[in-house]
Amino acid sequence: MEPRKRSQRAVVLLSGGLDSTTLAYLLDAYGFVLYGLSFRYGQRHERELEAARAIAEKLRFAEHRVVTIDLAQWGGSSLVGSGEIPRQPTSGIPSTYVPVRNLVFLAIAHAYAEAIDADAVAIAVSQVDYSGYPDCRGEFLAAYQQAADLASRRFVETGRRIPVLAPFLDVPKSAIVRLGLRLGVDYAETWSCYRGGERPCQECDSCRLRAQAFAEAGVPDPLLQR
Repeated sequence: MEPRKRSQRAVVLLSGGLDSTTLAYLLDAYGFVLYGLSFRYGQRHERELEAARAIAEKLRFAEHRVVTIDLAQWGGSSLVGSGEIPRQPTSGIPSTYVPVRNLVFLAIAHAYAEAIDADAVAIAVSQVDYSGYPDCRGEFLAAYQQAADLASRRFVETGRRIPVLAPFLDVPKSAIVRLGLRLGVDYAETWSCYRGGERPCQECDSCRLRAQAFAEAGVPDPLLQR
């Protein structure tokens, strides 16, 4: 069998978590050449960057960049040290929300994508099983796409946009797990816990959503089997 020809390039926002890893595998299956973008933004759970590096290496990304941008310098989120990470569900938008983080990340991803003449930017947000963050909604992505188009020289001069691909936007996390297993994702290599450490805390919002996804998918989480 001859190697599959790859022609389209995608910048994928790769956190090292369950969703973004599955997205990377999906794009790889569709034949995209992958350019990974991860962020060291002052998060407590830098363990996720280790996972992102391992995944980028395993999938043979054309390039994987880790960008440092200090969102902790003004705080505003328990993920960057402003208060304790909640151990129980809370009403409203939780304190783990990092102010407009996805807007910042997408803007940098689009700058990267335009510089390398990529065909798409991909992000693994979902507005189904999520913590209620406003920058994970379809309404935000639609408005962001319009702004990105207007800011892009490529779009202004040629009409060629760099689309934001968000295939999991309306997909339950359990379905993402099932898809990932079909694609061959080893979820033991991913990291979701907001607290970092050696093992998942199984108390934070991200751990609870992950546990719910594996339970609904009817399979054990291999990360907890180690």
